[in-house]
Amino acid sequence: MTDYTGYLGDAYLWVKAGHVIFVMFWMAGMFMLPRYFVYHHRVQPGSPEDALWIERERRLMCIIINPAMIIAWIFGLMLAFNLGWEGVWLHVKFAIVLGFSGFHGWLARLRKQFIAGQRPVTERRLRLLNEIPGIVIALAVILVIVRPF
Repeated sequence: MTDYTGYLGDAYLWVKAGHVIFVMFWMAGMFMLPRYFVYHHRVQPGSPEDALWIERERRLMCIIINPAMIIAWIFGLMLAFNLGWEGVWLHVKFAIVLGFSGFHGWLARLRKQFIAGQRPVTERRLRLLNEIPGIVIALAVILVIVRPF
């Protein structure tokens, strides 16, 4: 096995693989949740169908999105510390991921508003929000692979 510098040593590729896997899980969930909200938006608050959407969204957040984000962050920080936080590309990626984590938190708050029967965001805006994960992943991949800075 190749010897990698940094404290991770030979575990580096395993941590990197784990990071990519959990980022994919996180992104999959983050693509799904705004789409769920689009469909949930049309449903009458308090109806049986509303309860079904609330449960679907809860499961998506609790079983996939939240754990995947936490593990992706842990592995990502391990990789960043292993690299010594070198490179402007890494700082830019960190800022993007921090912003995306804020978006994640905003969606969690929006979910609570849906549970309360509120629809504070239009269906059109929800459809536009569905594009944010795609933009984030494109920027992150370019920063990691191309390292333009």
